[in-house]
Amino acid sequence: MTLTDKVALVTGGSRGIGRAVVQKLAAEGAKVAFVYRGSQAAAEELVKEITAAGGTAKAIQADVAEPTAARRVVDQVLADWGRVDILVNNAGVIRDGLFVRMEPENWLAVIDTNLNGTFYFCRAVADQMALKQRSGRIINVSSVAASHVNAGQTNYAASKGAVNSFTRALAVELGSRSVTVNAVAPGFIETDMSEAVRAKGGDFIAKKLVPLRRLGKPEDIAGVVAFLAGPAAAYVTGQVLTVDGGLSLGAVTA
Repeated sequence: MTLTDKVALVTGGSRGIGRAVVQKLAAEGAKVAFVYRGSQAAAEELVKEITAAGGTAKAIQADVAEPTAARRVVDQVLADWGRVDILVNNAGVIRDGLFVRMEPENWLAVIDTNLNGTFYFCRAVADQMALKQRSGRIINVSSVAASHVNAGQTNYAASKGAVNSFTRALAVELGSRSVTVNAVAPGFIETDMSEAVRAKGGDFIAKKLVPLRRLGKPEDIAGVVAFLAGPAAAYVTGQVLTVDGGLSLGAVTA
């Protein structure tokens, strides 16, 4: 196990990609705290699953878009486990709609969660990682939608494009303290969030737009996150790793 004795914090950890990340990091030996916003039942089920497998996990309810939530969550993790070695900013929302009809609240909801939530949690761990531990891994979950855009997602594309730029800038600032900052950009992944899109065109996307001829699984993303969190990625920082089965190549397969 590559993450034994490490402490990880994952936002949006009760379902989808976040759930797979929590499972993977715990399987690699890390103690994992994860943030969930809505489903307490799903969060408790995940904790039980990991505990039954011999791992260590705890669930913390919070809304990452709330400016004071990150500090409260990080303080709780530090009180319980004394350090934070890995932060995975995974929490995200979509509020799709054509721009000419987009209400300000739908713009702000996406920016507040996807971008501001990432800032709040990075800020909450920065002093601990950079000044006290002088080590740490920050991994932000972005999206191929940052550069390969879809109609109706100006808010989502803007939030993820900003996350990519934020990741690169923060990597420069924290690098001298042995803190790496990277992002993972998933393509079409089989999660609740992508259900509507998959219902309309998932088969076409998989067979015609993805060279690997399948949609991604949450576990495909979790494996890359675990790599960035582990010792093999010690010299990787400021990068956005695209994990999309080749979707962003733009090819139409035969």
